[in-house]
Amino acid sequence: MLDFNLLAQGFQIFGDQGLSFLGASFGTALIVIGAAKAIGHIAGSAVESIARQPEAGGRIFTSMIIAAALIEGFTFFAIVVCLLAVNKLGT
Repeated sequence: MLDFNLLAQGFQIFGDQGLSFLGASFGTALIVIGAAKAIGHIAGSAVESIARQPEAGGRIFTSMIIAAALIEGFTFFAIVVCLLAVNKLGT
């Protein structure tokens, strides 16, 4: 249940734009957690696949690196968007 008194106290603590900064920071944290989970899942699946078919290890490793790079690129883009939002809020 949402406690409006607690929200009002948080607004007083953080000031006018503090909750916006807190929201952008929370968004950045969610982005990083999601990317870490995705890359961990890709790496685990790739290791399992290589263990089952060692002769296909090179192709699996290449596909894993490409997928991880795409996830990292999206993560950096999303973090930059959050940082730009924080920077815009500060002015």
